[in-house]
Order: sequence, then structure tokens, then C-alpha cells
Amino acid sequence: MIDQISSSPASLIKSIVPNENTGNGAADLGKQFGSFLNDAMANLNTGQAVVEQLNQSFVKGELSEVHQLTIASEKAALGLELTVQVRNRVVEAYQEIMRMQL
Repeated sequence: MIDQISSSPASLIKSIVPNENTGNGAADLGKQFGSFLNDAMANLNTGQAVVEQLNQSFVKGELSEVHQLTIASEKAALGLELTVQVRNRVVEAYQEIMRMQL
């Protein structure tokens, strides 16, 4: 069975953007974003480990449903591609900030 994608873009933005009443400062927001990135990287590593385990089972002949391996592999590939794109955007934003005139 295909798992539902757990995080939609709207919920990700809501988790990062502070409410007006909370009084979160830049440091708190940075910590929240850092923990979000750490969780995302942990999920990516977990997905890669699942693919590796399924791949080993397939090679040994223990995996009877090959579509599980295909789905897990595609999830891991998409997660890696998303991570690379986010990294590229962050680097571009940093370079744009460095080019700003004060």
C-alpha cells in the first residue's frame, strides 16, 4: 500500500512561520528551521536505509513483491532530489544576500 505523503507545503510553512502572539525571535525561528532540516535529513536517511534493506531482500530472493522496492526507491530518489533543490535554493539566497549593497 502506498503511504500518504506526510508533509504538505502548507503545513511546512505553518510550522516555520511564527504567530504574532508567540513573540518568537530570529534565534527561535532559526532553531525551529534547523530542527526541521535535521528531521528532514533523518527521514531521508531512514528512507535510504529502507531501500537498502529491501534491495538486499530482493537480491537474496526473500522479497516477493517487487513493487515495494520500486516505490521505496522512487520515494528515496524524490527525497534526495528535493534535498538537492532546497540546498541549491539556500545557496542562491545566501549568494544574493552577499551581493546586496548596504
